[in-house]
Amino acid sequence: YGAHLFHTQYERVWEYVKQFSEWVPFDHRVRGLVPDKDGTKRLVPIPPTQATVNELFSENIDSEEKMQAWYDAQRIKPPTGEPQNGEEAALSRVGPLLYDRVFKHYTKKQWDKYPEELDASVLLRLPCRTTTDDRYFGDPWQALPLRGYTRIFENMLLNDPNVAIRLNVDFFDAREKGLLPKYKLLVYTGQIDTYYAAMGMPKLEYRSLRFEEEYVEEPEGGFFQEAMVVNHPWHDVPFTRIVEYKHMPIQPTAVRDGKVKGTLIAREYSSADVEPYYPVPNPSNRALYERYAELAAKEEGVAFVGRLASYKYFNMDQAILNALEMFDNLKETGKLEPKRSFGPGDGPK
Repeated sequence: YGAHLFHTQYERVWEYVKQFSEWVPFDHRVRGLVPDKDGTKRLVPIPPTQATVNELFSENIDSEEKMQAWYDAQRIKPPTGEPQNGEEAALSRVGPLLYDRVFKHYTKKQWDKYPEELDASVLLRLPCRTTTDDRYFGDPWQALPLRGYTRIFENMLLNDPNVAIRLNVDFFDAREKGLLPKYKLLVYTGQIDTYYAAMGMPKLEYRSLRFEEEYVEEPEGGFFQEAMVVNHPWHDVPFTRIVEYKHMPIQPTAVRDGKVKGTLIAREYSSADVEPYYPVPNPSNRALYERYAELAAKEEGVAFVGRLASYKYFNMDQAILNALEMFDNLKETGKLEPKRSFGPGDGPK
């Protein structure tokens, strides 16, 4: 699973994925080790809630109205009225106290860019909770696949006689050698800049993750940390978060019975040198992608689909709904095109 909870607000998506897996309800909660007003690190809910603000800044907020008033007093309006970059967006959403402690340096570690170097959309998605709800997501359907995400795709693909899978094949090498099967429509889900690499255009930026795993033999109380995911947004450590898998509800019997004393943790480091995960949203990349998108629009018999081909961050449920609706369009109009434009997904956490 990694730390990946499936969550969606779309009933169509939920009904679709239930065909391919049994699901275990699970509300994802994230904590952050964040310095308070005196510099002492506190373990607090992320995204910030009433408890977060009370713990970090010695407030006594006990209602949604008081929390909203605190936000209103903190927020800084952008000079032009609309935020022009990530920093202006964050300050307009949460104000300087939370921005500096929770979001500024975490963003730098994740993207290798400070918020002012990124599109406003990256930080405009910051949730501003006025409630005591400390779940990471508020969607009506939140769950983990009982036997993991791989089993979903096995159930989706392996029993369909219309689907053939070839692994360890370099698409570009096979295309050059004439080894691709005949097709009327190619659905390409790889990096769009790689597809056009022969044209000599600049490469788009992507970020990835590097995982450093450690097995802790006998942590006090059986766990290394108090939650499955603990973010480390301050600049004193190079990793972004620590994930402890033992907190997951789906565990072997020996773990559930308390017979396994040790625990596996993974520290996550952002990187630009591994498998591409996240498009980097800033003006220069957006402008470069538009050049690639113009080429793609003229490409006969090829549809560019997904996060890497669209140079856009999709949540899992957004990617599924996008695919379902594109297929709707194919049946209705003969064209494999999106029906809607999705806003930014959750992004790296």
